[in-house]
Amino acid sequence: MLKTSPVVAPAAPLIQPTPSARETALRDAAKELEASFLAEMLKSAGLGKTSESFGGGAGEDQFSAFLVQEQARAMVDAGGIGLSEAFFNALKERADV
Repeated sequence: MLKTSPVVAPAAPLIQPTPSARETALRDAAKELEASFLAEMLKSAGLGKTSESFGGGAGEDQFSAFLVQEQARAMVDAGGIGLSEAFFNALKERADV
């Protein structure tokens, strides 16, 4: 005699609550803080310094800061170094008080 296994229904998908507008704003602020921190670290590491070989002038110096900031934002969007989550938790805790 063949035994058949009972039909098991698939588990219901986990429904994540949608973040409130305040939480979204706090998370965006936390990501921007991490991006600013990373931009300063990148500047300290020498990223964005103009090379002597091309010499793009004042325009290159001014726009290199924008490039470094955008590279830092891309790093945060890719996961960053984890500071934004710590910043978010601190901001959320402070806002709840």
